[in-house]
Amino acid sequence: MCIGIPARIISIEGDVLPNAVIDVAGQQRTCCLAYLPEAQVGDYVLIQNGFAMSIVDEQEAQESLRTIAEYKLINYD
Repeated sequence: MCIGIPARIISIEGDVLPNAVIDVAGQQRTCCLAYLPEAQVGDYVLIQNGFAMSIVDEQEAQESLRTIAEYKLINYD
């Protein structure tokens, strides 16, 4: 089973196959927006295997990030 990691979209690049630069717990990464073409800069999305899978509200994202940090599920180094 995979866990979806919340991330905030910082920028979006590409037209046919859009990719986003995302902030994941203070680290910048990229992900594919093929499943969420409606996602916009500033949205929080759940990331699984490099793909944005769903849009979530900020409160839900922050609660998930706190829980992930509490259980040390992400290496912040």
